[in-house]
Amino acid sequence: MKEQLIDVLNLEEMTPDDIDTDAPLFGDGLGLDSIDALEIIVLLEKKYGIKLANAAEGKAIFTSVRSIADYVSKNRKK
Repeated sequence: MKEQLIDVLNLEEMTPDDIDTDAPLFGDGLGLDSIDALEIIVLLEKKYGIKLANAAEGKAIFTSVRSIADYVSKNRKK
């Protein structure tokens, strides 16, 4: 998941080891923004067949790399 996030968000200067699995993705953690959230949504739809029902659901899922990975493992369609 870390490698996919690095690719889709163009974080070329980072490696998977640079990203803490439990660190926040937005704000003080990795520092992602709303455009990055849209890119992650597209990744989940294309790669895993996951469509998010609403923004509130996305906010809970996009807390950390671990929360995204857990959600994908439970809800993937592909």
